[in-house]
Amino acid sequence: MHVRANEWHPSGNVSEQAPGVFFVEGPASNWIVVGDETGFMLIDSGYPADRALVLGSIRHLGLHPADARAVLITHGHVDHTGSAAYFSETYGTPVLCAPEELAHVQGREKHQVTFGQVILRAWRPRVFRWMVHAIKAGSLTAKPATNAEAWNTERLRSLPGSPEAIVLPGNTPGNASVLLPEAEVIAVGDSFVSGHPLSRRTGPQMLHRMYHTEPTAALEATHLLDGVNASVILPGHGPALHMPLIEALTALRH
Repeated sequence: MHVRANEWHPSGNVSEQAPGVFFVEGPASNWIVVGDETGFMLIDSGYPADRALVLGSIRHLGLHPADARAVLITHGHVDHTGSAAYFSETYGTPVLCAPEELAHVQGREKHQVTFGQVILRAWRPRVFRWMVHAIKAGSLTAKPATNAEAWNTERLRSLPGSPEAIVLPGNTPGNASVLLPEAEVIAVGDSFVSGHPLSRRTGPQMLHRMYHTEPTAALEATHLLDGVNASVILPGHGPALHMPLIEALTALRH
């Protein structure tokens, strides 16, 4: 369900899912603030129009946006990269993504649901409402993070929570999940979700096929998460899931 930005407040939408791991449910997509004694970082950053909400969620935690050590991007869709260019240009914050996703995040490639794909389905009320929200949220005028860089294992481990990246191609070529091993938390972005405005149900599920560059590959890629130890799942859309990752994977495949 969409929430209007003027009805959104961090007190009702920011929750600590594990020590130092704060899940922020935005009006239509989520982001995560991860902090420890070394500072804090962001994972994803909502739609472009969510910028004030992203900044507000950080300040709500008693942090200063300029102090972010990095913005990690799970994939280059505009509902996840919305504030990345702002952080890079305003504060000099490093914007990091998988090497396979770099051209997408920098704006040199495009792997996004097309306007034509949406229009063909816009007769459906749920699709129409999502389309209107996406346009109002700045999806058609999103600014790429041209200074984004490719992450590597050592650089990730130096960040709060010592994150590890797991690349799951299919949603986009370099789509990734971010594991916070000590907290047993995984940010899955759009590798799979727990809800979406186009879906009538909640719980582990794949996004509608039109959102994936390669829908079959996206589902198959989730097998790369088999054996990963996590008990808290933070998706790009929908509420947090508290269950063993293997249980969530089994559910979405059936």
